[in-house]
Amino acid sequence: MKIEPKFDLSVVGELNLDFILYGLPANFELDREYLAGELCLTLGSSSAIFAHNFALLGNRVAFHSVIGDDPLGEISLKRLGESGTDVSGVCRVPGRQTGLTIVLPQPQKRIILTYLGVMAEMRFKDLNLAHVLNARHLHLSSLFLQRALRPSVAELFKLAKEAGLSTSLDTNDDPEDRWDSDVLGVLPWVDVLLPNEYEACRLAHQDDPVQALSVLAGKVPLVVMKRGDRGVLAQRGKEIIELQPRRTEVVDTIGAGDSFDAGFLHQFVRKASFEKCLRYGNLAGALSTTRSGGTEAFRDAMHRREFLAKE
Repeated sequence: MKIEPKFDLSVVGELNLDFILYGLPANFELDREYLAGELCLTLGSSSAIFAHNFALLGNRVAFHSVIGDDPLGEISLKRLGESGTDVSGVCRVPGRQTGLTIVLPQPQKRIILTYLGVMAEMRFKDLNLAHVLNARHLHLSSLFLQRALRPSVAELFKLAKEAGLSTSLDTNDDPEDRWDSDVLGVLPWVDVLLPNEYEACRLAHQDDPVQALSVLAGKVPLVVMKRGDRGVLAQRGKEIIELQPRRTEVVDTIGAGDSFDAGFLHQFVRKASFEKCLRYGNLAGALSTTRSGGTEAFRDAMHRREFLAKE
């Protein structure tokens, strides 16, 4: 008799806060002091935003990461735990600092400054594999920030597949802009790849996003390419679907891609249709943009329920 896994999904990734300053000018001069119009200190990091929002969609989530033994780590852990995410797989490293991201939203794009801290030091041997694999699905975000774990990510995904889990990967950006070929070694064990257009082009070494999608779809069963306010373009085998996003009044796009991942995988683990997964991903991404930061819209339970009910 097959034993039902304890969790719907396991997340392996980074955990830190986002320190967001709004209302700053588009251009800066050195040695000048600038005043922000608004401050938001909220749960950050692609992995934690995803896990937090996935849990609040009604899923059982286990989170695996490392933090320092400092107040930033405690606040991050508490905020993530409030979503119902199981954080027993988060290790504290004595004498080390938790990472922090400072975000400066600009009219068209945003400046993102990250101090890695201990997040880059999580190793394969630090993971409790029995706990990680006690799930139906494995998701990993921010591959390039996981410097100590990265050489073993392919092995981790292979073990997950052998244990019967489905898998997904959102590499996010490579801060060093190298996009080394070792990433391709992970793809044979990935069921769902979730890049944005820029990341897809860099991963596939293509200039055209549509061509990049085609190249990646030859390596991964399902590729979902996020395109911001132009929605999503996805390919499964020869099947290609394009969906426009849910239109809403945008407050902040931070974490929208991670929220899309949460919505998409919420349906994927339930074996919903390809199109339903994409539509719910668009819906969750749109919800995220209605509040500051990547998790605040999901934390407002009434707002979350009312927004999602309009599917």
